[in-house]
Amino acid sequence: MTAAATTRETTINLRAPAAQRALIDQAAQVQGKSRTDFMLEAACEKAQQVLLDRTVFALDQKRFTRFVELLDAPVKTNKALLKLLAKRAPWER
Repeated sequence: MTAAATTRETTINLRAPAAQRALIDQAAQVQGKSRTDFMLEAACEKAQQVLLDRTVFALDQKRFTRFVELLDAPVKTNKALLKLLAKRAPWER
């Protein structure tokens, strides 16, 4: 999405030490971006990483085998499970 095609709908305000602002400005300039564009891109990348860390995980063979066994086992329906399954994933919002 290009800056020209982006409609800015809301404001995000924050305060930062001068040294951090200078660092962000320097990095934004190196990439030919505005401070706002640089910060939004960096924040969105971090947000995606945090959300993916909650959905993607790696297992060794022993733990993977146990995980598959648990997935294949019959499910006992309970209120907490139904509530979880009704929730939308962050990327579906």
